[in-house]
Amino acid sequence: MSTRRHFLMMTSALFSAPLVTPAFAASDLQGQWAAWDAQVTPPGYVAATTNPWGLHPRLLPVRVEARAGLTPGDIHVDAIARYLYHIQPDGTAMRYGVAIGRSGLYEPGIYTIGRKAKWPRWTPTPQMIEREPETYAQYADGMDPGPGNALGSRALYLFLGSRDTYLRIHGTPFPRSIGSRASSGCVRMVMPHIIDLYDQVQTGVTAHLYPAEEGNVELTA
Repeated sequence: MSTRRHFLMMTSALFSAPLVTPAFAASDLQGQWAAWDAQVTPPGYVAATTNPWGLHPRLLPVRVEARAGLTPGDIHVDAIARYLYHIQPDGTAMRYGVAIGRSGLYEPGIYTIGRKAKWPRWTPTPQMIEREPETYAQYADGMDPGPGNALGSRALYLFLGSRDTYLRIHGTPFPRSIGSRASSGCVRMVMPHIIDLYDQVQTGVTAHLYPAEEGNVELTA
């Protein structure tokens, strides 16, 4: 930290004025996020009914009665039905359609939401590049944020303790994949849906990802 502080002091002595102030940079970034949000959100968007993506109606957001005893704030992913449930304090849950990882790539488990990000940058893991170099090698140095980015509009980062698992619950530029097994391990959502969910989820809550090869998970009353 002291080295960085020294560098900043030297920089301000060498240049008469910064090219951009931190306050301006933050404001500009917020404006870009808002513009991208508008770009990926259909006109007149209503979560429960808007469906230009041609999803099965059951995959649209809906409030349902949650099974008693589930912790408010937690996330549960039913990998068989392709549903994500966000448990509410009143005993209900908001249910969203999702896509999960392709066979052999989905990783069930109990995770913590260790970080949240709006319009994040994306870099494929070395394993992804090794497995599918023709798809991922071109992004080895990362993909800039934006509507075409693989993580889409928002990302919730899944941790085990303090370790980032590189698994995400995130938006996708491929909304027609919702309801399928399509990703390299992450849980995908339609971009406007995860924009809705994002502000409701707190870091530190638990995300339960259930197996995709067993019976139905009883999460509703």
